[in-house]
Amino acid sequence: MKSDNPKIITIKDSNRSEGSGRTNKEIALTGVFIALAMILSYLESLVPIGFAVPGIKLGLANLVTIVALYKLGLKDTIIISLGRILLSGILFGNMMVIIYSLAGAFLSILVMVLVKKTKVFSSTGVSICGAIFHNLGQIIVAVITLENGNIMYYMLVLAIAGAVAGTVIGILSGIIIRNIRI
Repeated sequence: MKSDNPKIITIKDSNRSEGSGRTNKEIALTGVFIALAMILSYLESLVPIGFAVPGIKLGLANLVTIVALYKLGLKDTIIISLGRILLSGILFGNMMVIIYSLAGAFLSILVMVLVKKTKVFSSTGVSICGAIFHNLGQIIVAVITLENGNIMYYMLVLAIAGAVAGTVIGILSGIIIRNIRI
């Protein structure tokens, strides 16, 4: 690209995408993380682990969310979560699935960011908090949607399940965070 002065040649930084301020690598990594989260979410839907208690899942896609939070930052984590929720909801779910997932993800990411900033908890502690608050976000939507506050009693069961699932996902994410270079 030439400037107004014919003797001065300006070269555009080809590593930056035009107008976004993000590198091509960052954009590509975000896309890969969205795809990976969608694959894990889909694989999890094939294995019914919550058969005894409805609504309980391990939350494999949250593995990607936690790794992204530690390795890519908040902005990319939000983009990855939104991308996964919207694309998975459109492809494999419905509008209510999207609403429940968005509420859970919003509350979960908010709490994980706050807990991570305290530097008191490891990625496992952050994951446990995220899992419990993800369930709380979904219960709040259920209470509003169904206009039934009694659903809050189910939160105890979901908190226990969230703590267990959050522990598993937190341990796995800790291993990945320590061993991945991005």
